[in-house]
Amino acid sequence: MESKAVVYVALAANVAIAVAKFIVAFASGSSAMLSESIHSTVDTLDQLLLLLGIHLGKRPPDVEHPFGHGQEIYFWSLIVSVLIFGVGGGMSFYEGLTRILGHARLEDPTWNYVVLGIAACFEGTSFLIGFRKLRAARNGRSIWRTFRESKDPSLLTVVFEDSAALCGLALAFCGVFFGHLFRLPVLDGIASMAIGLLLVVVAALLARESRSLLLGEAAGAPVREGIEKVLREDPAVERAGGVLTMHFGPDEILLNVDVQFRRDLDASELEAAVDRLESRIREGYPKVKRIFLGVQSFKPAGAHPH
Repeated sequence: MESKAVVYVALAANVAIAVAKFIVAFASGSSAMLSESIHSTVDTLDQLLLLLGIHLGKRPPDVEHPFGHGQEIYFWSLIVSVLIFGVGGGMSFYEGLTRILGHARLEDPTWNYVVLGIAACFEGTSFLIGFRKLRAARNGRSIWRTFRESKDPSLLTVVFEDSAALCGLALAFCGVFFGHLFRLPVLDGIASMAIGLLLVVVAALLARESRSLLLGEAAGAPVREGIEKVLREDPAVERAGGVLTMHFGPDEILLNVDVQFRRDLDASELEAAVDRLESRIREGYPKVKRIFLGVQSFKPAGAHPH
C-alpha cells in the first residue's frame, strides 16, 4: 500500500522534529514552541497507530470476521482523531492559557527560529509526498471532493496533519516573533491557544470521515456507475437492480446486485454470463473483492436457473 510509505515518511519527520522542538521549548521558554512539541509528539503517536491499523487490516478472513479485517484502519484512524482532539488540541490550548495567566517571560528566540525553519522543511516535504498521492487519485475531481470521497484514512490523516503542522508552525513563528517585537509574551500564549484550536478542527474533520467509513460507506459514484454500465452493456442482461456497495477497507469493496437475465438463456449460457460479468467487474474495478449477484433469468415454469 503506497499510503504506508507516506505514513513512514511522516513518522520519521515527526520523531526528529518533536525532539528538537522539546529541547528548544524548554531552553527558550516559548509556550507556542512547547505546543508545537506536543503537536509533533501526537503526530508521531498517530502515525504509529495508523501503521498498526494497516498491519492489522491485512489479516486474512476468519470464522468471526468472514469479510476480513480491513476496517481496522478505520477504527485506528478514529482513535487518532481522539488523540489529536484531546491530547494535542487540549494540552496546547491549556498551555497557552497558562502562559497568558502566568505572565512568563520569553528567552532568546534564535533557536526557536532555527527549529521552526527545519521543521517547516521536514513537514513541507512530508506534505508534498502525501499531497501528490492524493492528487494522483483525483480522477478529475476537485481536491476537496477527493478528500471527501477518499476511503484511505491513513492518507487523509497524514495530509491533514501535515497541513495543520505547517499552519501551526506559522502560528508559532508569529507568536514568538511578535511577542519579542512588541515585548508582549502574551502573544506567544495566544499563538499556543490558536494551535490548540487548529488541532481541534482537524480532529473533528478526521473523526467525521472515520465515523462515516466505520458505519459502512459505499464506493464512490464513479465506481457504482461504472459497474451499472458493465451490467447494462452485457448482451445477456435484461435488467439490473440497484448496485449496493460497501467498503471493508481502503482497497476492498463488497458488491451486491440483483441481475435479471434474458429468458432464452440455458443453464450453461447463464453460468457463462455470470462468470463474464464478475470477470469484467473485477478487471475494471480491482478493489471489488467480493461479488454477490442475485441471479434471475425468467425461465419458463419447471426450468432450473443457475
